[in-house]
Amino acid sequence: MDSFSTVIRTASHEQHVEAETSTFMSDLLGGRLGVDAYARYTEQLWFVYEALESGADRLASDPVAGPFIQPELYRLAALERDLEHLRGPGWRTGLSALPATRAYADRVRECAERWPAGYIAHHYTRYLGDLSGGQLIRDKAERTWGFARKGDGVRFYVFEGIANPAAFKRGYRALLDAVRADDLEKQRIVAECKRAFALNTAVFRALGEEFPLSA
Repeated sequence: MDSFSTVIRTASHEQHVEAETSTFMSDLLGGRLGVDAYARYTEQLWFVYEALESGADRLASDPVAGPFIQPELYRLAALERDLEHLRGPGWRTGLSALPATRAYADRVRECAERWPAGYIAHHYTRYLGDLSGGQLIRDKAERTWGFARKGDGVRFYVFEGIANPAAFKRGYRALLDAVRADDLEKQRIVAECKRAFALNTAVFRALGEEFPLSA
């Protein structure tokens, strides 16, 4: 029988590919969009991570979600430095969430407050994705817009507290395999993972509408 981490990865694979190959992401990584589109995307991430991390300390003592709360993963401070670099010191005043982003952040917050096992699904899809695919985005952003290597503008993708990402991901998968949930609850977590990817893809779709490539 497959381990839970394998079940989660397999079940959400299709949506994962869909999110990664969205038109907006393809255009952004292909250098066909300007730095403004990158900055707008970074703003949307701020809302999602604010929802993920504002309730994290409270979950640290939770028997199900607690083991996943690892401060070396936290991204909010790095996002804020990036936004200051991208938008200037007054970045907060112009910050606005797309409706799709608000729906995503609201769902993350709802899980954090009411359903710790569901929170794990969002934690997994975001942080493990950032540790993996995020590195490709960082590399492209540095080359396309001239950010300093691992510097302001791409700090979100730099996990300074994680010396060995491969080992960290192995440890994370072990946490998933040991998650304290029965089979039915595990099925619900898998379904929430799929929902997380769908919410993320909706944000990409909305960004694509905001930054259409002129034909």
